Amino acid sequence: MGSQRDHSPGKDDTWDSAWQALRGWKRWLTVAQAQHSSFTDLALPQSLIGPPAPGAIAAARGLALTRAYVAAFFDQHLRHLKRPLLDGPTPDNPEVGFHNP
Repeated sequence: MGSQRDHSPGKDDTWDSAWQALRGWKRWLTVAQAQHSSFTDLALPQSLIGPPAPGAIAAARGLALTRAYVAAFFDQHLRHLKRPLLDGPTPDNPEVGFHNP
């Protein structure tokens, strides 16, 4: 899971080469308007200091997306519970892009 701006296919050679080397189940997800801190708990305290950068995803939304997709991953792979959230784009999460370069 990464920012759409920096981690879409063709934008980061490390992600492109790692994708080709990965075997088995995998997903390449990007989040529109995300920044590096959007995927951490730091985004919430930072949002209290000031507004997000223009065009940036709201801290609470970025954190909610991260929690949902990470929880779905662990549910599916550790608890063996099918999580359709990981199957492809959803209308509820239009910011999340699925890639299969």
